[in-house]
Amino acid sequence: MIDNLNFIYPEVFISLSIMFLLLLGVFKKNSTSLVYNLSIIFLIFTLALIFNYPQESNINLFNDSYEINFFSSFMKILTISSGIFVLIASSKYLKIFKIFQIEYSILLLSSILGMMVMISSNDLIVFYIGLELQSLSLYVLASFNRDQIKSSESGLKYFILSALSSGLLLYGCSLIYGYTGSTNFIIISENIGFVNYGLTFGIVFILVGLAFKISAVPFHMWAPDVYEGSPTSVTLFFAVVPKIAALTVFIRFLYVPFINMIDQWQIIIIFLSIASMIFGALAAIGQKNLKRLVAYSSIGHMGFALAGLSTGTNEGIQSSIIYISIYIVMNLGLFSCLFMLKRNDKYYENIDDLSGFSKNHPLISLSLLIILFSLAGIPPMAGFFAKFYLFKAIIQEHMYFLAITGLLSTVISAFYYLRIIKIIYFDQEKEKYDSDYNIGLKITLSLSTLLILLYFIYPSRLVEIVSRINII
Repeated sequence: MIDNLNFIYPEVFISLSIMFLLLLGVFKKNSTSLVYNLSIIFLIFTLALIFNYPQESNINLFNDSYEINFFSSFMKILTISSGIFVLIASSKYLKIFKIFQIEYSILLLSSILGMMVMISSNDLIVFYIGLELQSLSLYVLASFNRDQIKSSESGLKYFILSALSSGLLLYGCSLIYGYTGSTNFIIISENIGFVNYGLTFGIVFILVGLAFKISAVPFHMWAPDVYEGSPTSVTLFFAVVPKIAALTVFIRFLYVPFINMIDQWQIIIIFLSIASMIFGALAAIGQKNLKRLVAYSSIGHMGFALAGLSTGTNEGIQSSIIYISIYIVMNLGLFSCLFMLKRNDKYYENIDDLSGFSKNHPLISLSLLIILFSLAGIPPMAGFFAKFYLFKAIIQEHMYFLAITGLLSTVISAFYYLRIIKIIYFDQEKEKYDSDYNIGLKITLSLSTLLILLYFIYPSRLVEIVSRINII
């Protein structure tokens, strides 16, 4: 047991950090800023601990229920890095809405800890513990702005629907345990003697629960309302960080215990992918609120990520990981621009509020132009390469219908991205927004814009890193 603890220093450290910050917040008055800054420092230190792992080895801990390898380390780095930038970008927003409290950063750390457990889980029970730790924190974060009825409503909606999905997921876990005699992924794969309806139903129920977590169609119903009603800083967290952990669990669950049952689950993943891509592209067209548009956009993007998983190949998995990595950068940049739509301490969220934005804010408009082009998949932006790798992996497996559907949904979604650009550059200008942006927001927007714009110079670097991930 002690030997095992040597390999989970990041999880242990972040757990102790949460306890320390709680005590600090309680016993020291006016410690909100200190707790917030320490949260960022602790996350950076956790990143350093993960980088210190032996990268190429595959370490199984606690009777093979917890796994440390390059794949889990890479996804944890993505998760923690995203969490750091969410905290850096959102401090001013929280202060203006008077929700800058010690609980905010502590809940974010708790959610990230749950995601780290999910990412390394090699057992259904360990995975579920991580999932519930993540979800419980997100319930509170969604309704964090108690003075706004929309925020309370979004938290309640997410809680009720998430509880339902967790129940279905847990029922699927119990079916798998009943038919295989174990909750461990490795033992499950060894005990599958023949395919039966009980196992298939178990897989379906778990996929339903996981599809809810990434808001894949038809389990997307919570996303638009929760994204719109939650504080924008929480919406950013929802749009980026939980998607990484959920995608990792999708990969682990499908390709470790149930790779031999690919005929049973592949068609489900293809359906989720096609439905999400089409619905995400069409439903976003009529949206007027930017946060609701991002919600439908994220549904479509998750459809693309699932398309890579449906191939049943390492290339498909790697293309999905590349896609989610670039998607994170694009969303961090997009929300950084949303945080800048502020006038007299009031934030604006409608698409019409961007009317003539380029006249008074040319640099931010240029950044938004680059980010929207990338989201639409227009070369040479990073978003184009993300879709290129994905389509390449799909076509290699002769899944032409899936590729054509993805291409058509890309064309449709380009409409509402280009419409925003038209509003920014060609519509009548409105009153100038405030320009007192905090340094963290500027850093986040500048870094994400530069990464998106200059990715084409050396696109193979990310491919080289991700190509070291071999699941099958």
